[in-house]
Amino acid sequence: MTDPTTVELHGGPLDGMTAPVDPTDPDPWTAIISDHGQYPGGRSLYAPDSAGVWRWVRDIPWDAM
Repeated sequence: MTDPTTVELHGGPLDGMTAPVDPTDPDPWTAIISDHGQYPGGRSLYAPDSAGVWRWVRDIPWDAM
């Protein structure tokens, strides 16, 4: 694994926050369990769009993680 890159998250409950991602990971999604923000304990999925901006995709039910 390479050193993680920090990206800004757009949309969803973690809008404006940052998260570390591995730029060499072939699966460009990141699932985040929030310990802060508007909904602590929430689970969100973010992925880069065609411009490389990390956007909220959807919330994730507990049994899907």
